[in-house]
Amino acid sequence: MANQQDSTIAALSEDHIVRITGLSKGQLRAWDKLGFFEPNYAYSDRSKAYSRIYSFKDAVGLRAISVLKKQHNVSQQHLVKVAKLLSKKGFSHWSDVKLFVIKRKVHFQHPSSNKVEGVEDGQFAMLEVIKVIDDVLEKVSILKMRQPNQIGKIDRNKFVARNSWVVSGTRIPTATIRRYIDAGFNEDQIIEEYPALTYDDIRAAVKHEKRLAKSA
Repeated sequence: MANQQDSTIAALSEDHIVRITGLSKGQLRAWDKLGFFEPNYAYSDRSKAYSRIYSFKDAVGLRAISVLKKQHNVSQQHLVKVAKLLSKKGFSHWSDVKLFVIKRKVHFQHPSSNKVEGVEDGQFAMLEVIKVIDDVLEKVSILKMRQPNQIGKIDRNKFVARNSWVVSGTRIPTATIRRYIDAGFNEDQIIEEYPALTYDDIRAAVKHEKRLAKSA
């Protein structure tokens, strides 16, 4: 599972987290400011663009919190208490423990003893971490699918391909496509190398590279 996570994605933006978890940007930023849940990769100056970047583990933890809030009606006040308790117990992350919900109260299973701490008499619901991980993996795979409005477009992102110009929705630099063209490859041959590309993508990349060359 770890290898699958590592190969799926390295970093997630606020927009990604919103789509994966169903939480709002306002919630994410408020939780970051309060210290309730800080992004794994973050600048000290949060006013900068892309200053909040989340890891896969962050996504799993935030998805778990979202499920606790929305499906089990756990209050924010209680979640804050749980976060402090987990920290005191030595857990660095929400995704590191199995969580249980009993009458809108969160409990956790200590990995060394398998004891569920704080459990009262009665029925309980278990929030299995593995199910949350699978859920997040599925949502991340959907994020990686290109949208129709990305076809034939070029963009640049600080955390994609070292801020190189790329074909929108991919990690394929326009400079790479230019090198293939310079080497004598035609559009069909380039698509054989990069099946995610379309003819419009290739033409947009070539046009972009020519524009860059003229402005140099």
